[in-house]
Amino acid sequence: MKFIKQALMLTVGLVVLNVWLIRLDQSHSFGISFRGGNAANLFDEFQAYGLSSTLFYLIGLLKITTAIFLLLGFRYEKTIIPAAAFMSVFMTGALYMHFKVGDEFVKYVPSAIMLLSSLLIVLLQRRSSTLKA
Repeated sequence: MKFIKQALMLTVGLVVLNVWLIRLDQSHSFGISFRGGNAANLFDEFQAYGLSSTLFYLIGLLKITTAIFLLLGFRYEKTIIPAAAFMSVFMTGALYMHFKVGDEFVKYVPSAIMLLSSLLIVLLQRRSSTLKA
């Protein structure tokens, strides 16, 4: 179970950093756009949701920080549950935004996978902490 938790931590952390630091102004390269509405990049996606540029930068900063804290969990276990829980909140918000603009199902998939992964990290870490006590 420890390997699964660590794989999920690495995946969630790196995917969020990739989206917010590397692919910020790019669409997806899978031939399918997972961006909300008809957005071509992340900033346009926030506009499609009716969110301000201030919220774009604030949520971006918070998601990047949360991803870093999740990755720091490899060294400092106390950061795992709060970081994964916050990421779950962000991904729940992302799912809501896709629903709000009436996106087709395929656009929900990345956020849903990240939400389930984050929740599983919390569950596995709580289980691990309980077994140690």
